[in-house]
Formats: sequence, structure tokens, C-alpha cells
Amino acid sequence: MDSASEALPQAAQLLDLARAAVRRAGELARTMRADGVAGVSTKSTATDVVTAADRAVERQVIEELRARRPHDAVVGEESGAIEGGGRVRWILDPIDGTVNYLYGIPAYAVSLAAEVDGVVVAGVVRNPVTGDEWTAIRGGGAYRDGRRLAGSQVTELSQALVGTGFGYDAARRAHQAGVLARLLPRVRDIRRIGAASIDLCLAAEGVLDAVYEKGLNVWDYAAGALVAEEAGLRVTGLAGAPAGSDMVIAAPAALYQPLHDLLVELDAAGGP
Repeated sequence: MDSASEALPQAAQLLDLARAAVRRAGELARTMRADGVAGVSTKSTATDVVTAADRAVERQVIEELRARRPHDAVVGEESGAIEGGGRVRWILDPIDGTVNYLYGIPAYAVSLAAEVDGVVVAGVVRNPVTGDEWTAIRGGGAYRDGRRLAGSQVTELSQALVGTGFGYDAARRAHQAGVLARLLPRVRDIRRIGAASIDLCLAAEGVLDAVYEKGLNVWDYAAGALVAEEAGLRVTGLAGAPAGSDMVIAAPAALYQPLHDLLVELDAAGGP
């Protein structure tokens, strides 16, 4: 059966495939970390690192996906885009939180989303160290370990614990630091965990009340954003823009507008 006549796969089937691939990938990442980080190099700046494990994990996941679904497209952080003839595209971050991985901080994740006709329909984020795994199907809710997620119940921005992250470019960091300095007095506190996919999943759980970050790539947020959305959070950019490299904000209804408006006021999507 060629790709044009292939029936649209069910999101649940895609999630099952993603979950299996991510679990095996997470075990590879964890094992390679235990053996010692190797093959460290840099990408966009001297602080933007990539390891042999990033590359090995990505290769393993892509080979598994292509073996099971050869007509699907794949985009990965390390290998870029692999074209396909079907309606499905997989979006992969082999190790989200590579700096944490490099330093042995137990907060990194394998993140994999399935997109059908340009819409993300399934996603899984897994922390290989802790075994925490978050999943979502569009229209079917978000879960961690069988527990359905519903986000934070906090209603006042001044009481919100807000997650964020920073870019690798020094000029961008300077702008983000200025935003943060003016934001911090307006919220309960800030957390910088170092893996955007985990930030979004923790917001889906209500462990963080909301998150925002400028400069994310699609593989950083595709799966985590679906988890957050399916937990009832609103996930967008600023001023009517969709979530993307200029800004990703995820917050429950009571916090979304005040946080959004404050980020607009602070020009959080601006700068380099």
C-alpha cells in the first residue's frame, strides 16, 4: 500500500510507537551517561553542547521509526529533516537538557511527538533517570503514570511559580535577564530546570504554575506543548502569535492573561 492510499493512523497507535521508542532511547541515554559522557562538541555557541549520546539516541529512534513507518518524515535536533511521502511527521529531541546531561544533573528528557497533516496528535516526554513519563493524545487528555493531568489551581500571578529558560547567545541572555529581573518581583518565584519539555510537563502537572521561554525550536516543545494543552493549559506565543521560536507560554486560564500581558509589557519576545 503506497503512502497516498494509507489510512490515517490513529493517534493512539502513534503514541504506542512513540512510547516504545522513547523508552528504549532513554535507556541508551542513561547507559551512555553511566559510562561517561563522550564526544562533546559545540553548535551555535561555545555553551551550546552536543554529545555522542545525543547523536546515538537520535540515530536509534530514527532507525526504529523508519523501520516501522518508512513513509513518515522525521525532524530531529541533530540530523535535521528527513523527508517522507506520508502524512505523518515525527519531531524528536533525543536529549532535551544536554547541559544537565553533561553535568550529571538528573533533569533531561527524550521527547517525541507525532504530527499528522501539520497538527501534533500524540507526544511523549520521558526522563530516563527518574522514569517519569508524560504522554498525551490530542482530544484524549494528558497523563503521567496513568494519572490524568489538570494543571495548576493557582489563580493569582503573584503566587505563581513560573518556569523559564535561556538561550545560548550572550546578547539574547542579556535581554532575557532584563525581562526576568522585572518579572521576578511580580511572581512567587522562578525555576530554571534546563529542559523545556520537562518544564511544560511540570506545568501540565501543576508542579510549575506556568512556563514561558523565548528561542525554543519545535523539537524542544512539540511533545511537551501537547501534554500541557491536553492538561487544560493555554499554549501560545505573544500578541496573537502561535507558540514558536519567538515565545512559548503555557499557563492555566486564570494565569494566562496576566502572565501574557506582563510578558508583552516586558518585551519578552523581543531582543536578539
